[in-house]
Amino acid sequence: MAVIEKQRGWRLLRVALTSRKAGTMLALGFSSGLPYALLIGTLNAWLGEAHVSNATIGVLAWIGLAYSFKFLWSPLVDRLALPGIGRLGRRKGWILACQVTLIIALLGLALTSPVTSLGRFALIALIAALASATQDVAIDAWRIDVADETTTVELLSSLYQFGYRLAALVGGAFALVLAARLPWPMVYAVMAGLIALVALVTLGAPDTPRPVIDTADAMVDEPAPGLRALALVVVALGWGWAIGSIGLFMIAMLHPDMPGVAKPSVADFTRSHAPFIVLATVGLPLLVAALTNRARRKSGGGAGRVAIADHLWLALVAPLAELAGRLGWRVLVMIGMILTYTLCYNVWGSFALPFYLNFLHYSKDEVAFASKIFGIFMTMAGIALGGALFVRLGRMPTILIGAVLPVLGNFVYADLAEGAVHIDAFARATGLASLGAMLGADARMLRLLMAISVENISTGIAGAAFVAYLSSQVSRSHTAVQYALLSSMTFLIGSLGKGIAGDTIDRLGYPVMFRWTAAAGLVAVGFVVLEWVTGRRGAGQS
Repeated sequence: MAVIEKQRGWRLLRVALTSRKAGTMLALGFSSGLPYALLIGTLNAWLGEAHVSNATIGVLAWIGLAYSFKFLWSPLVDRLALPGIGRLGRRKGWILACQVTLIIALLGLALTSPVTSLGRFALIALIAALASATQDVAIDAWRIDVADETTTVELLSSLYQFGYRLAALVGGAFALVLAARLPWPMVYAVMAGLIALVALVTLGAPDTPRPVIDTADAMVDEPAPGLRALALVVVALGWGWAIGSIGLFMIAMLHPDMPGVAKPSVADFTRSHAPFIVLATVGLPLLVAALTNRARRKSGGGAGRVAIADHLWLALVAPLAELAGRLGWRVLVMIGMILTYTLCYNVWGSFALPFYLNFLHYSKDEVAFASKIFGIFMTMAGIALGGALFVRLGRMPTILIGAVLPVLGNFVYADLAEGAVHIDAFARATGLASLGAMLGADARMLRLLMAISVENISTGIAGAAFVAYLSSQVSRSHTAVQYALLSSMTFLIGSLGKGIAGDTIDRLGYPVMFRWTAAAGLVAVGFVVLEWVTGRRGAGQS
């Protein structure tokens, strides 16, 4: 009987893997991962080779905020059928529209010089990032919609990750190998062609019908309509000011140089605006959520007329209101931990390729292997190790290890930037130098591989720990939206900090930047310890 069940299980898996849904999911995962690799990582190698300053590269990295803010327009993607192209399907219309936009944008980058037309180049990159983030929203929804008993959501999620990782190799390692042999514009034209091929797969993808959504039931227990409208206006003003401030500064920073007019300072902007941007985008909505919780207890709520504002309420404020009501003041500790946990390695990630290529003078082929191929295996090893630590040590000890190790990784990179004295000594003491020589890696290449090993294993452990932590904090009643909101916060301070990191590199050099980001990681360690202590007390009181 067990043998028959096992054979039946393998047969069902084989049917699922050969289904149209499985093939489409693999292609859509590739379509999701390729723009991210090209815009957030590989693009910086192009800019560094074009001798764009690190401060400017840091400002351009703010286009990554599109992925942090995508939950803002996710209700629109969920509810609105695009004219004309929307007839293709509930999700297909949005996915195909985003893919067409990405093709045009990547070709636009290929036709634009970052040296002579940096402002136009940045605008096209921003459009591409917005299209990519919107495509992610639609693809995530498609994956959940089309899942069934045969092609399960777990299987589709695994295929999505496989396609995404494959795209990371193509958009990272393969793009660098191509760039060593072709001009950068030609590389991006080739990548646009790959997305065009995926768009053909999208045309034949299955889809689900658009259901009639009844929001009224979800709004019964929420505050009165007038209070909801006021709260949304306050939250919208905060978000609008934050996004407007970032956008105006990017325009000023990327504007062509004018004689006698100094460029604005990234460091000054970050110091003066970043705290208020965090308050406007995180603190203000959290305060509004807490206040509306109190008002709901007094008024008993009200359903009111169902409108798009109700969907925005359920997407933006209600999840935070649930967190504030459930955790009380501890929500501040949790938000602080979320904002700072990935800060140590997210801040300087955009400068990794310029660091390897322009500062350390490794070749594109060497970086493609070390960073994008070897590095991915080290990240996977870190993720697996993080899972094992969870089983062995438990949640909070693993999360603490994940906060401490990237700090040490940054000190390793500081040593690499200063000549790798300590890395070489460690390699000789442990026999890694002899092993590297046996495998054909010279001392210079071994230094890079060792630094990447420490960094990627550390961030792999941290990433696995953090995803598990976020998953444990969301409510079942707001699972998808709360996870999207909380995970997007992890990129907020890191994205803002990239500007000041680039400015620090230009003024003080890479070693100083690595030590400063390591110090920033200690803030996350403090929040983890505080969350551990307050979490125990909260569990004891309950």
